[in-house]
Amino acid sequence: MVAAEIVKTLEDLITDEQIARWRRDTPGCAQRMHLNNAGASLPPRAVTEAAVGHLQREAEIGGYEAADEAAPRVAAVYEHLARLLACAPRNVAVVENATVAVSQALSAFDFAPGDALVTTRSDYTSNQLMYLALARRRGVEVLRAEELPAGGVDPGSVRQLVRHPRCRLVSLTWIPTNSGLVQRAEEVGEICEEAGVPYVVDACQAVGQMPVNPARLRCDYLAVTARKFLRGPRGIGFLYVSDRAVERGDHPLGIDMGGALLSGPDCFELVDGARRFENWEFAYALVLALGEAARYAVEAGVERCGRRAAELAAHARERLAAVPGARVADRGERLCAIVTAEIAGWPAAHVVQRLRGIGINTSATTVGYGPLNAPGTGAPTAVRLSPHYYNTRDEVETAVAAIAELARER
Repeated sequence: MVAAEIVKTLEDLITDEQIARWRRDTPGCAQRMHLNNAGASLPPRAVTEAAVGHLQREAEIGGYEAADEAAPRVAAVYEHLARLLACAPRNVAVVENATVAVSQALSAFDFAPGDALVTTRSDYTSNQLMYLALARRRGVEVLRAEELPAGGVDPGSVRQLVRHPRCRLVSLTWIPTNSGLVQRAEEVGEICEEAGVPYVVDACQAVGQMPVNPARLRCDYLAVTARKFLRGPRGIGFLYVSDRAVERGDHPLGIDMGGALLSGPDCFELVDGARRFENWEFAYALVLALGEAARYAVEAGVERCGRRAAELAAHARERLAAVPGARVADRGERLCAIVTAEIAGWPAAHVVQRLRGIGINTSATTVGYGPLNAPGTGAPTAVRLSPHYYNTRDEVETAVAAIAELARER
């Protein structure tokens, strides 16, 4: 092993003291065992302080005045997000959440009857609804790629579907909400680039738990939310827009004066870069908190932190598989820090409430969250555990033991 590799290995090591420091930075760790990071993570103290501090400043001097005062810090948010994605600040637009980001991206295309949109059977429900709305209102043909035997989209099927003579777009959810599946987003990106078809990636469950580089994905758009593994606040997210999309002149259908300027009674000029996808009105407290979340993630080290989260999830799967009455429902060649399990005789929502009552946060996933990719072949609901790097193995063990006790009650 060369010296540089040794240094990197040492840098990637996570010590007990580092974990303790992350937990001290996370006040919620003192109150709960939080295994619901795929829903909304516990934020670091710096994130909360950024939001609360700006709200307090708005109360003291006024909203517009506080925004003017914070302008340099708002500008720095784009720098933090750009470092997170290894892109330029001009490629980042701040929006309300990942669903809005996907909607803005879809609205940039002038679909006509007979156009085709290729997607997967694992795409997020809100995205599926948007595809169906395009089918109903614009006559778009929605083509869903086949699944691999192990789960997840089959890139070969995508390759066949993009040969449709009027294929306008491929849209993919990288990590579905209702399982630990990681889809082959990079392979699909290669196919799209070869075919010259634009590509939208919903990365709301990926950013913060694995390194994300849009250039490697070859995507035109990438949608992100703050509240999940990025550990930001609810109600804010962002959209990556490639230089290719900007140079095409892409812009959202419902463009706002934050994204364009009226240059005459009947014409407008787009702002340069991704910010043409933004609205003028911002929740500046949340924007500043988003920037802090991105800064914290980069400083903590997304790759090593994501690896720790995935290891905790793998341990949870192994332990749950040994629980009588529990069935791990995750499918896929590659799994992430989301674990789903069906508990015989227990609706997932009841399990979640029982666990919450003893200080353990999890969530329930249902067929309704992913109608084309149900959690498993048995019960229509599953319990979802999603650890992150600030969690501990003891917390995972405690949660599994509590689930095992419930399973014995059936």
